[in-house]
Amino acid sequence: MLGAARLPNNCPALVLNADYRPLSYFPLSLWSWQDAIKAVFLERVNILAEYERTVRSPSFEMKLPSVVSLKTYVRAARHPAFTRFNVFLRDRFECQYCGSGEDLTFDHVIPRSRGGKTTWDNVVTACAHCNLLKGGRLAHHIGMHPRHHPRKPTINELRSNGRAFPPNYLHESWADYLYWDSVLEP
Repeated sequence: MLGAARLPNNCPALVLNADYRPLSYFPLSLWSWQDAIKAVFLERVNILAEYERTVRSPSFEMKLPSVVSLKTYVRAARHPAFTRFNVFLRDRFECQYCGSGEDLTFDHVIPRSRGGKTTWDNVVTACAHCNLLKGGRLAHHIGMHPRHHPRKPTINELRSNGRAFPPNYLHESWADYLYWDSVLEP
């Protein structure tokens, strides 16, 4: 049991791009302590902050990095990938019919059985209850209207939405690099 207490598993490193901004806010760009140390040895990152925890080998000792920045700038994608996660993020993890945040799925506004496509302009976040209630029918035929018309978001919109969901764990050394509305409020 004492050996398990020594493991540094709860020491993720915040990964910043070369411009000192996180690669992503939601999910927050984090690496395991092992990946962070590997990147240090491969000279791919600069260490900006460290934990008090130290890892040792017979010939080496190092404090675990808590914030690292990439030495080479990684360009952000110009267009967001169409993924289930990004649809949920665009819709702020809320059912577009009732507002629930529980048991989320995605729904085709024009059902696939009626020729609807799986695209940004036809898919919304829906809770399982509303999705089953709507079924293969058109939403406006049964009085269900999405709160927001589905559309392709920009990368900046997804980043902004991601900032609305700070992670449960924020190490104090990360504060200078992260900007969430809820973190900044007094």
